[in-house]
Amino acid sequence: MLPYGRQSIVESDIEAVAEVLRGDWLTTGPAVGRFEAELTRWTGGVPCVSVTSGTAALHVAYVAAEVRAGDEVITSPLTFVATAAAAALLGARVVFADVQPDTGNLDPDAVAAVVTPRTRVVTAVDYAGHPADYDELRAVADPAGAVLMADSAHSIGAAYKDRPVGALADLTAFSFFPTKTVTTAEGGAVAAADPERFRRAARFRNHGLVREPADQREPDVGGWHQEVHEFGLNYRLPDVLCALGVSQLRRLEGFRERRRELVARYDALLRDVPGLTLPAQRAYVRPSWHLYPVRVRDGRRREVYDRMRAAGIGVQVNYVPAYWHPVFEDLGYRRGLCPRAEAYYAEELSLPLFPDLTDAQQDRVAETLAAILR
Repeated sequence: MLPYGRQSIVESDIEAVAEVLRGDWLTTGPAVGRFEAELTRWTGGVPCVSVTSGTAALHVAYVAAEVRAGDEVITSPLTFVATAAAAALLGARVVFADVQPDTGNLDPDAVAAVVTPRTRVVTAVDYAGHPADYDELRAVADPAGAVLMADSAHSIGAAYKDRPVGALADLTAFSFFPTKTVTTAEGGAVAAADPERFRRAARFRNHGLVREPADQREPDVGGWHQEVHEFGLNYRLPDVLCALGVSQLRRLEGFRERRRELVARYDALLRDVPGLTLPAQRAYVRPSWHLYPVRVRDGRRREVYDRMRAAGIGVQVNYVPAYWHPVFEDLGYRRGLCPRAEAYYAEELSLPLFPDLTDAQQDRVAETLAAILR
């Protein structure tokens, strides 16, 4: 089965991991700092905290934004459920706002319609690797006193109006799952420009430990002394995975370029296929394509999905609207809440897209899809 996404591992990645395995540190060692520094190069200098997964990154970012019970977090339903679940687990009420019909990204006008005095965070999702409209979202979030957050699990290396992802929002969450552009196997990171939010994120991912004597209540106990002032969790990304991350980040430009080439080839191969809508791109955005999401019209998405997979092509659907999951249904959320997101989901099909996809494999994907729809 040709997968819809997969990691790209070469000998330099393997050697980077092996070097750590031969050394003294498997976790909480120097590779962590190297990975965070390398990642900061891609965020325009905004410092980063590495964590164990993209979901952990969302959790840590919401903690850094001081989300608490009774707060409201506005986000898109066209995302993996973790974007909303991480806020709900902190006691927030998740408010879903509709998406733009072409990009699938959070619609700033829809956000403006649901902002209230209880809105604590507005979380955009860079769907498929195409950055959301951050200037317009900022114009809604700032007057409301809300933190602007980016779920950039799909979009590392992308840019919006010549500004890099990681520098567009107050907090940015990344994912390094194997299907993403860069992988650490499992892993994630949070970028935070504000020093206090960065401090909260860094402490929360390490049990909330306070080791700096200047910040401790009893600083003179001894060199072993550490304190917990606020609860945290162990979300530390180990050195062995950070070493892989450093090696992968050094290949990021090549990954981006190959994905861009594949997207351009798909655009050309599928331009005249009937019943198909191709992904949109804003003129002021430089995507870092994670998905190639086509729209299969005329109610044929399920048929096309089944026939493509029967042909050995592992297409995927991204995503079931988050509030359709029973956990949100049980909280009172009902279908019909965000009609544009639901319409997008009803047609969406992600075609295989990853750097090692060959032209011949891509030709087979396009030819099979065209044959089904013609």
